Amino acid sequence: MISSEIRAELDQLGAHTTTPGLAALALALAESFDDTDAPTSRAVVARELNALMKTIRAHAPVGEEGDAVDDLAARRAQRRGA
Repeated sequence: MISSEIRAELDQLGAHTTTPGLAALALALAESFDDTDAPTSRAVVARELNALMKTIRAHAPVGEEGDAVDDLAARRAQRRGA
């Protein structure tokens, strides 16, 4: 269901420590999405949840994973024998 996917993303983003109130609200919205079958209600909740998740993602700390620039720098260092 949606709530389990949102919970997993919030955990990955570390939102429970950076934006705990927004994370709790996102979980509540996701659970209400799962609990209703009314298409109109689901559409409204989905729109609000999407906007909220964008805000949470914007507040998430930058990951430590390398990007394309880091990969290029590592390859250059290998070529130079560093």
